[in-house]
Amino acid sequence: MADPIIQRLEAVIAERRSALPDSSYVARLSSKGRARIAQKIGEEGVETVIAAMKNDGPGVISESADLVFHLLVLFADMGLSWDQLLAELDAREGVSGIAEKASRPKE
Repeated sequence: MADPIIQRLEAVIAERRSALPDSSYVARLSSKGRARIAQKIGEEGVETVIAAMKNDGPGVISESADLVFHLLVLFADMGLSWDQLLAELDAREGVSGIAEKASRPKE
């Protein structure tokens, strides 16, 4: 089950997705579509990497928070939940990363 802060964020995001874009960042981002939401995840991921390369621990924490927030916005847009992510991680527990990757369908 998701951490209480994640549950609260999921609830706030769900509520704000239907707000007016002028009144909510989540509503504005959601109104721009999934591609823009995904782009924000990419931007925040890159900013996290940059902070890591600078050995900036507080920056990594701050950018990671932005990354997780935007990931939750994407999940809401797609009808997914943090609990589904946790279930996937749980299913992978004890499986070698090399074995897990090898089991994926070839593209």
